[in-house]
Amino acid sequence: MNTTINAQLEQLQQKMQLLLKHYAQLQRENVQLKKDVAKKQQQLTLNQQVIQQQEQQIDALRLSKDGFSVEEKKELERRIDVYIREIDRCMSLLNT
Repeated sequence: MNTTINAQLEQLQQKMQLLLKHYAQLQRENVQLKKDVAKKQQQLTLNQQVIQQQEQQIDALRLSKDGFSVEEKKELERRIDVYIREIDRCMSLLNT
């Protein structure tokens, strides 16, 4: 009977070791995934900034061209309003 209990304890100990190894592996994977997510978010932010700059360049090119259609003027005004709101928000954050 004593040997049966010892065998069961040994099996339990082996299973616990495997579980701990698996847990450590999952922790390492989780850290790596968090790094990947942070890198992707940084790249997304950079891409959004590039898109915004390119949209501004497109607007400048349109202005230098023949001018805007009514729809383009409304879109430009809407985007200028968004920029102004963003600037106002940033200024209010700086003042607090």
